[in-house]
Amino acid sequence: MFLALFTVAAYAQEKKAPQSPTVTHESANVSVTYGQPSKKGRVIFGGLEKYGKVWRTGANNATEITFRKDVNFGGTPVKAGTYTLYSIPNETEWTVILNTEMKQWGAFGYEKIKDKNVAEVKVPVTKLSTPEEKLIIKSNDDKELIISWDDVRVSVPLKW
Repeated sequence: MFLALFTVAAYAQEKKAPQSPTVTHESANVSVTYGQPSKKGRVIFGGLEKYGKVWRTGANNATEITFRKDVNFGGTPVKAGTYTLYSIPNETEWTVILNTEMKQWGAFGYEKIKDKNVAEVKVPVTKLSTPEEKLIIKSNDDKELIISWDDVRVSVPLKW
């Protein structure tokens, strides 16, 4: 009887949708796949995500970004391929990072893989007048990579 109840409970948990669904944004030359957390009334930057600490730039697995062609990523040449996307948020400026180590859970092991960074780009923060409830990561017509959530927006210029 206990085994049957345990099996049913395990099956029900397995079918439960993740709290942060996986989202993919596609443009002509960029594909971004990330776990999309929600604000849910929380202070995000400087609260949930601490200033000066590496963030996986999403939820669950580290965000993956694919460039279909070689790109200049905020001033750094980057070869076509798939990378993990991390960031270090601060109040007025973020560091956006591309790393070659795939299949990372969060940023917990980042210190062990930071030597595989291929780009570290500093970009200014723009404050939004209307907060974004859900994290959005997208390419704006392949001209910039935009990350926005809560009352913060950053963008990395892309040149092909």
